[in-house]
Amino acid sequence: MSRDHVQPAERPTTEGATGVSDGSAEAPYLELLARDAPVEAYEQPVLLARAEGQPADRIAALERAKFSALRVRSELEGRRRREAELSALFETAHDLAGLRDLDAVLQAIVQRARSLLGTDIAYLSLNDPARGDTYMRVTEGSVSARFQQLRLGMGEGLGGLVAQTARPYVTDDYFQDARFQHTLTIDAGVRDEGLVAILGVPLMLGPHVIGVLFAADRRARVFEREQIALLGSFAALAAAAIDTANLLTETRAALAGLEQANEIIRDRSAVIERASDVHDRLAELVLRGGGVHDVAAAVSQVLDGTVEFTEAGTAPAEPLEASRAEGHAVRHGGDWIAAVTAGGELLGALVLRGHPGLDPVDQRTLERAAMVTSLLLLARRSAAEAEQRVRGELLDDLLDARDRDPRLLRERAARLHADLDATHVVLATRLEGPAADADEEAAARRRLWSAASHLAATRQGLAAARDGGTVLLLPLAAGDTATDVARRTARHLGTAVHQPVTVGASAPVTDLVAHPDTVAAAYAEGRRCLDALHLLGRDGDGAAAEDFGFLGLLLAGERDIGGFVDRTIGPVVAYDARRGTELLRTLDAYFACGLSPARTKDALHVHVNTVAQRLERVGRLLGEDWQSPARALEIQLALRLHRLAAPVRH
Repeated sequence: MSRDHVQPAERPTTEGATGVSDGSAEAPYLELLARDAPVEAYEQPVLLARAEGQPADRIAALERAKFSALRVRSELEGRRRREAELSALFETAHDLAGLRDLDAVLQAIVQRARSLLGTDIAYLSLNDPARGDTYMRVTEGSVSARFQQLRLGMGEGLGGLVAQTARPYVTDDYFQDARFQHTLTIDAGVRDEGLVAILGVPLMLGPHVIGVLFAADRRARVFEREQIALLGSFAALAAAAIDTANLLTETRAALAGLEQANEIIRDRSAVIERASDVHDRLAELVLRGGGVHDVAAAVSQVLDGTVEFTEAGTAPAEPLEASRAEGHAVRHGGDWIAAVTAGGELLGALVLRGHPGLDPVDQRTLERAAMVTSLLLLARRSAAEAEQRVRGELLDDLLDARDRDPRLLRERAARLHADLDATHVVLATRLEGPAADADEEAAARRRLWSAASHLAATRQGLAAARDGGTVLLLPLAAGDTATDVARRTARHLGTAVHQPVTVGASAPVTDLVAHPDTVAAAYAEGRRCLDALHLLGRDGDGAAAEDFGFLGLLLAGERDIGGFVDRTIGPVVAYDARRGTELLRTLDAYFACGLSPARTKDALHVHVNTVAQRLERVGRLLGEDWQSPARALEIQLALRLHRLAAPVRH
């Protein structure tokens, strides 16, 4: 539960004549929910009403609306938290399915447990039967070398209490808690680390405790029931990872022994092949998102029997409870039953029918399948909760003009905090610069997509990956132009990904709900601007269609812009570069002033003789016919292209 969760107060018995709460009282709380305001903000409407001396029934209506809004907020917080927890558990299951390095899997489990519980430190200790004590295997967030190297006698400290009882234990003040045995070694390590509140849950292999998973804070804290259950789920995955690693070790040892005993090889080879086969099949099922019945079908083939998944209510109660308590498959008549559990919750059972004689390795296979089934069920539950957001790829639908239902478009946009009735700009973005290899290029595109998504979320816009880059739909703020948005976006994304990003923007677009195909047309316009910027050598810059004016048609083609400019006004450009003169500026002003030297000298704030001398120099550089209509048009076009291709000064 969230720390700012508020328990719902008893509903007042007095209502309006119609029995319906005042709608106007709910409005401020709907706005607070929409912008995910903090809990303390929910007191403001009531306080303001009291300060204004509003009637008692109005204040009562606000109180009712406040408690309803806080309940909704708490539920939303809980759902977000549960989704994060299920996602972390599924990622851990993915690590376990492809287990190669036990230490890496355990480190990931401890890291995710610490992150989700929000504690200062998390750590995992394992029993050492050879030395008769326990030792720290993995720590995350620890700053004390003494603490990281602790070895504890059996039964000592909070971990000893957890190991003895095989139950979770929590203390909100370690040094004041007399329920467990304190020792100088443990207390010195805990004091050195600065820990106060500690939660420990057992790592179980069947009925045996093999270690303890801890989460701890350097301040007083009360761990809630859901947090204890979550840490228990991570502990179950850690125990499964250790068990899997032990099984792999045992299998390797068995293979070494089998090389010296041909008779044992013949007896056990089929069993080992089946274990390897089921490991590969279950790993593949998890990676490609298979379902519960796919797991049952795969195990049926490996065990040469019929395996079915049944709901908890339809499986035999006594053997199911025994399997749940022992953590192993149990025999029931001619069948075998393996409980499917997750974090203490009974989700169902895998039942192997008509197979009374089961090899121990095959029994372990059935148990592994039950664990994978539980993880897939958790993943399916998480996917169901996240389905609405996954279907919220609104921008892709707008670009493809698939969804033309205005009501549905507005509802989907509202879930993403976007307003399709506002004026927007469509931006096409592309990374510039060569990549060393395909992997580096893919990583750069992922960074661009991540940065664009973050920008869209903070600006109440939309983002999608497309055509090797990204496309954004951003609202146009008052006083902004499409050019402003394009240049800001180019700078922002370039800084985020540490390499140039070119951005082409469309003209502002409206009525996206009534005309969703407008977005596709605007994206095509943004792409043309993007290509034009690249053609002009302005990679890493941003521009909109409005920046190119009547040159848009020319820029749409594949032409040698640089060569055209050089052939037309190259001598003048070179002369200005060598001498530091202003012939190009004079030419621009001369054409802008309608070929009038008098108006040109006013525009440049120089003497008319200076204008005449500069124009005479231009004539010597470009030829005497430079003012003829055809030459003048080419020169003006070259001047405009030269100006557009010049670096923009921010």
